[in-house]
Amino acid sequence: MSYDSAISALSKDALKFVKDNYVIGLGSGRAATALVKSLATFIKVKKYNITAVPTSLQIKLIAEKSGIPIVESDQVDYIDVVFDGADQIDSQKFLIKGGGGALLRENILFSLAKKIIIMADKTKFVKNFTRTVPVEVHPLGRNSVTNSIQKLGGKITLRSLDRGYPFFTENGNIILDCDFGTIKNPKALSQKIKQIPGVMESGIFVRKPDVIYKAKTGGKFEVI
Repeated sequence: MSYDSAISALSKDALKFVKDNYVIGLGSGRAATALVKSLATFIKVKKYNITAVPTSLQIKLIAEKSGIPIVESDQVDYIDVVFDGADQIDSQKFLIKGGGGALLRENILFSLAKKIIIMADKTKFVKNFTRTVPVEVHPLGRNSVTNSIQKLGGKITLRSLDRGYPFFTENGNIILDCDFGTIKNPKALSQKIKQIPGVMESGIFVRKPDVIYKAKTGGKFEVI
């Protein structure tokens, strides 16, 4: 089942949150890619001066190709609005992110953002989290972090590429995908994970979005 037409439609609607001279944070993935393509046309028509902060090389290349000016997060004091996707969204509006491996950079952008807009299809919405939690870990902490997360009840899988090589983030870290079953208190779990030495970031995002777009079938979407 495809949500592409709805993702395209909502990405255009989300541009109403963009104003002239804004600094915009760009997440990674399908929804963010659609947003960037819509944004490129929008700023040319409006003659807006905007600057974008990417979360990954993937979205940076797309933005550059679209002619959108790019800076890094350490070059700005704040971000007016961040547009991003999510791997799961629970009933409390907490997020699981990091399926693409950009969770550390995404969380940095969240911390700088005045407003956060999340775009996801309806399959990503759940009562309680059920998918694995990505945890970005310094390579030297692989064994110690694994042991600590197992004590929290997590089952660990080291994220690997198709040929079996370990997946490395753009920050040079590894990803442990941690299965905790059904997560009823994600905020407390995230705090425990982030206290473990060697953990760079947890894929549980506890800052709630200001606006959530839910893509539906038939090109329709809902704004939450």
